[in-house]
Amino acid sequence: MAEKRILLTQDGYDKLVEKLDYMKGVRRMEISERLKAAIALGDLSENSEYDDAKNEQGRLESEISELEAKLRNSEIIQSAASTGKVTIGSTVTVRDVELDAIETYMIVGSTEADPDNNKISDESPLGAAILDKTAGVTVQVHAPAGVIEFELLDVK
Repeated sequence: MAEKRILLTQDGYDKLVEKLDYMKGVRRMEISERLKAAIALGDLSENSEYDDAKNEQGRLESEISELEAKLRNSEIIQSAASTGKVTIGSTVTVRDVELDAIETYMIVGSTEADPDNNKISDESPLGAAILDKTAGVTVQVHAPAGVIEFELLDVK
């Protein structure tokens, strides 16, 4: 089965590469040191420090494999801001019609989504509703709380 294509902005790609480098360098070295210290304690059959370090090593290697797969299957998306349409990488300003609340979001791939920092996925209800739309359009978003209307004010 083909692996899912991972859509990333250049910034998101760079952050994943940085995280992978940290894990392969610093974290591997830290775990290696823990293993050496645990082995020095002797009798590995009843050595909880050794077991903990081995388990952590397994989790780290699994996470490294996942990151490598994401990077291998990633596609860096360049924003098509010149077209005025919302794409991955676009920064959009929307207004909740009912609440008259204005928010600004960056549209990113699901791997980079971070709602706390106003980065929403193109697969989220709002992201999917405004994808390929231009400023001035009003969209209806089907959210768990019901249908919410948003006006797309600006696309950068």
